[in-house]
Amino acid sequence: MKAIPVEQAVGTVLCHDITQIVPGKFKGRAFKRGHIISNTDVPKLLSLGKEHIYVFDLNDGFVHEDDAAKRMAKAAKGEHLSLSSVCEGRINLHAEIDGLLKINTDALFEINSEEEIVFATIHGNQAVTVGRQVAGTRVVPLAVVNEKVERVENICANYGPIVTIKPFRPLQVGVVTTGSEVYHGRIKDAFGPILKKKFEKMGCSILRQAFVPDDTSMAIDAVRSLLEEGADMIALTGGMSVDPDDQTPSAIRALGADVVTYGAPTFPGAMFMLAYLGDIPVMGLPGCVMYSKASIFDLVAPRLVAGETVTRRDIIGLGHGGLCAGCETCRYPICGFGK
Repeated sequence: MKAIPVEQAVGTVLCHDITQIVPGKFKGRAFKRGHIISNTDVPKLLSLGKEHIYVFDLNDGFVHEDDAAKRMAKAAKGEHLSLSSVCEGRINLHAEIDGLLKINTDALFEINSEEEIVFATIHGNQAVTVGRQVAGTRVVPLAVVNEKVERVENICANYGPIVTIKPFRPLQVGVVTTGSEVYHGRIKDAFGPILKKKFEKMGCSILRQAFVPDDTSMAIDAVRSLLEEGADMIALTGGMSVDPDDQTPSAIRALGADVVTYGAPTFPGAMFMLAYLGDIPVMGLPGCVMYSKASIFDLVAPRLVAGETVTRRDIIGLGHGGLCAGCETCRYPICGFGK
């Protein structure tokens, strides 16, 4: 590259973005790649600490940072993602739908093992909404050898998409609320409205909510009725503790369900139960789902709604990051819970 003093750069074309930083107020692009330097630009460039403008011709075998970012982002992008424009050599990937974010972490590790290549994402297996930024990529130098970009493209071709979003399915959810105190009207149910809101946020709807006392046979009958009505998923609330009156885990087992786990290494959510009746997920939800903004429900339910089969190994893996910090103001999912 050839360095030209700013005062002598009038009429030349910028080959990279120039960033301006105003502490506490602004960080962004002051001059865009391709901008033709004018006399009036010189004072501002000097104020930005740019005493020289670097000009170069891309020799065969080199790729400009903008073009490299475009190629890498395109190669890594899966379904339901859009690409931003290039800014300061970087491209971001944004969600086009509400859904479950999936990251191929093995491939991501290989990509970042290439020197001068940077590809960063948020954590996978979490629900994301339309427009959310989920990843970004760039190269470190102003220009990079073409072989490096090709290696990234080959990694993406071999692994498949690195970043993708699985759409939520519009499931009909059957809810069975157990507990004699609710069944007999001693207290008002508070679980149903919360589940309705959580499931509707994922594009699902509540087929019906059935109320039963602490009676295993009645809980079983309620589940079977909901399945006959077409429920795609079953959620049982209440009765998940070790109290002798709490019969929900027994009812799930008595249904003949294939139990994945009773208990999860998460706080809140330790008394969670997951089972399957054929391909229909059955969740036993502890009381924390009702009063905690983020709980085991928010870590598992989005994966089920997206059509994933959650295994015991998946549940065990939640232990690393499964402790909610109990922040005074909950900012989930912008935190480490479940990550």
